[in-house]
Amino acid sequence: MFFDNLCKLLSEKYPDRFINWLLGETPASVTVLKTELSIKPIRADSITLLQTDQRIVHLEFQTRLESDPPLPLRMLDYWVRLHRLYRLPVTQIVVLLLPPSDLSEIETTFTLESTHHVYQVLRLWEQDPEIFLKDAALLPFASLTAASDPIQLLQRVAQTVSEIESVQQRQEVSGYVQLLAGLKFDRQLIRQVFVEGIMRESVIYQEILQEGRQEGRQEGRQEGELALVLLLLERRVGALPDELKTRVSTLDLPQLEALAVALLNFSQVSDLMTWLEQ
Repeated sequence: MFFDNLCKLLSEKYPDRFINWLLGETPASVTVLKTELSIKPIRADSITLLQTDQRIVHLEFQTRLESDPPLPLRMLDYWVRLHRLYRLPVTQIVVLLLPPSDLSEIETTFTLESTHHVYQVLRLWEQDPEIFLKDAALLPFASLTAASDPIQLLQRVAQTVSEIESVQQRQEVSGYVQLLAGLKFDRQLIRQVFVEGIMRESVIYQEILQEGRQEGRQEGRQEGELALVLLLLERRVGALPDELKTRVSTLDLPQLEALAVALLNFSQVSDLMTWLEQ
């Protein structure tokens, strides 16, 4: 599933931030280890293995408790292999992204006769969202954390994304956030919150709007609306071919105003072409 690779990417891209969140410490160095282990190598895209100066951290992301082999046995298997290979203490943390639908018990141990193995389970839906809202590395998980009003939290997350100064980082984090939010929220709602709602209030949107208004005062209402629409289009879908610029320039004022609203849902040039054909 998509969340597997995304969670692995984030934890391996920002290993120090994940260690700080999960262990409450800031190690001098963190090394990302391969997920292949000796003896019949087992590999799971949803796990991350991190090595600090004195510890191995086995981090695993899950949306469901069911697995084959069962999760407790798999955690024991990993612990034995990791400890044998590195001869270090192993901290194992399973991050559950969603609560179980059937309210089934969340196991944290493997027990069979004299064998007893314990691992940690972190329930993301019980985590304080403020921790995640303050760190761009953890922000993609924020919409899945504790909230009395989940939609309001999603709006806060979108607002926080819109305030990231770097355009590249803002686009990257926005994509991560929307993908993980899709585990909990309707896709249409996510799109509405990120594009039609919060982005209208963002500093970036207001800067673009101000640019268009300034040009509008200089060139007249229709010319100003056209300038605004072209600015917005280029920010949304990139540089426009001259042919499309010409077609947009022929629109009257009501059409330009309608396009100014519609383009908030555009993500590529073909969206504009489809709208012009309607």
